Amino acid sequence: MIPAAVIIAGGIATRLRPMTENTPKAMLPIAGKPFIAHQLSLLKRKGLQRVVICSGYLSRQIEDFVSDGSRFGLAVSFSVDGDKLLGTGGAVKKALPLLGKEFFVLYGDSYLNVDFISVYKYFHSRKAEGLMTVFKNRDAWDKSNIVFKDGKVAVYDKKNKTKDMEYIDYGLSLLESSVFRFMDKQEVFDLADFYKEMVSRGMMIGYEVSERFYEIGSPEGFAETEAYLLNNTKAELKNG
Repeated sequence: MIPAAVIIAGGIATRLRPMTENTPKAMLPIAGKPFIAHQLSLLKRKGLQRVVICSGYLSRQIEDFVSDGSRFGLAVSFSVDGDKLLGTGGAVKKALPLLGKEFFVLYGDSYLNVDFISVYKYFHSRKAEGLMTVFKNRDAWDKSNIVFKDGKVAVYDKKNKTKDMEYIDYGLSLLESSVFRFMDKQEVFDLADFYKEMVSRGMMIGYEVSERFYEIGSPEGFAETEAYLLNNTKAELKNG
């Protein structure tokens, strides 16, 4: 059975102000409905059955809209940061009791039209603890941050770019829950820093995807994603 997916949707989305002053990013209307509805519908079409949403900022709006996920044909549960935002990594760590031995990880502002089942099969064929999907970006959509060689993520660094970084993290990962064992004493941390540590320990394989990612984290990305959704939703629904 394909594992659950955890969606990290707890940030305050400062780059999208004033749109996000009273509305969480996941609930911003785009192409006729809240973005989270597009995400969940996509996950259902890709074969997923269970989703955990890590929420924080204005989380009640997301919970009220999504509820138990049955309207999307999914079983959805929530892990809420609480009074203190835990960061992307801390949020996933808190959600571990709701997740199984392995799970997908994606962000609440990304739309990733990728074959989740193929990614999962590859993950199992390599018997890895962590997998990061990568895209040969060459700084086209954002700054590249990965050196990808021989099926492994050799270098991952979002802060210090080098000339041999041609790839970027696509936004979808697969993790064994056991990888959080060396974060036992840390409650608040960023997932990017955690992934960097995993790469340095040789724990992260890569899976190359060929189609670009879409995201609503910036005004430019929001406009591109809306155009994509308006132009392609009917075709995606037809093809699955």
